Amino acid sequence: MARLKAFDEDRALDLAVDCFWSRGYEGTSVRNLADSMGIGGASLYNTYGDKRALFVRSLERYANRSMRERIARLEANRRPKEAILAFLAEIIDRSVADPDRKGCLLVNSALDVAPHDAEIGKAVGDYLGEIRAFFRRNIEAAHKVGQVPKRMDAESMSAHLLGVVLGIRVLARTGAKRKVLEGVAQPAIDLFDGKAR
Repeated sequence: MARLKAFDEDRALDLAVDCFWSRGYEGTSVRNLADSMGIGGASLYNTYGDKRALFVRSLERYANRSMRERIARLEANRRPKEAILAFLAEIIDRSVADPDRKGCLLVNSALDVAPHDAEIGKAVGDYLGEIRAFFRRNIEAAHKVGQVPKRMDAESMSAHLLGVVLGIRVLARTGAKRKVLEGVAQPAIDLFDGKAR
């Protein structure tokens, strides 16, 4: 009996992420995935399940290699206020550096897939909730060391910052320039510096 060709499952999953990210869930076929991943359709199904199951795994992989990596790195290496501001700066940098203007796979999925699939919608909401929790944790920590105005409410400000991130990512997909994206973030930054009322 012929032996199936071995392949790097993690590398193939990264390629699936890139395929979904560039084409969107609906625009991606199993053939697109298999071709992008460099594997046969049978290997795809046997290893990852159907397209939807692979998409769920791809979202997790994307969250791990982008959002979660960024949060862990910034919290390990920055003071609370600087971690928040660096997160916003990196989102803008990533957005303008992408020549294809793909945006964020999580945000794209919130718009395109979540309204039609409650389970995926909940998963995407949970991922975005991790970003909000990062903001809330660091606002609370910044309060303790006097880095932010006392009047700043961690709960409402974390929701506001998540909205800023989502807005930046959506605008970036339309080709908005850096100055526009920085303009979206600036009022929130001003709040941290006590410049806004």
